[in-house]
Amino acid sequence: MTKILLLSDSHSYIDERILEYAAQADEIWHCGDFGSMDVIEQLEKVKPLKGVYGNIDNAKIRSEFPEVNRFFCEKLEVLMIHIGGYPGKYTPLTRKEISEKTPKLFISGHSHILKAMYDEKNNLLHLNPGACGKQGWHKVRTMMRFVVDGEEIKELEVIELGGRV
Repeated sequence: MTKILLLSDSHSYIDERILEYAAQADEIWHCGDFGSMDVIEQLEKVKPLKGVYGNIDNAKIRSEFPEVNRFFCEKLEVLMIHIGGYPGKYTPLTRKEISEKTPKLFISGHSHILKAMYDEKNNLLHLNPGACGKQGWHKVRTMMRFVVDGEEIKELEVIELGGRV
């Protein structure tokens, strides 16, 4: 079993609460809009980090992380794209990636809207952890955590970090 902390849209912000949750995970997955290398460096000090770059990320971050990240965690195939949409409203890039090889888990960020939806058409779970940073229009900072057991996702939990101000 692998414990995952899923976050997105930190926009250069990281605090002790985020790092405390990160320390409890086996892996950290960040769905883009890191905002600064400082966020990346602090997370990498705690646990292994996987991610994608977001639309606000600079050239240095884009050289460290891909636009599309497809990987396995145990036996679970994961697809991560920062601007990916959601079931019924996928972006063209997401539709292309899913049609070429459908993952069991599709993760995106960007919208700052927390979502956990099952896509019946493509037989996959879609997760968007919302935004853990303070920049944006969201009212509550959020992340998710869950356990990967083989190819199953278990114990999915929303973490509320409080208001963004």
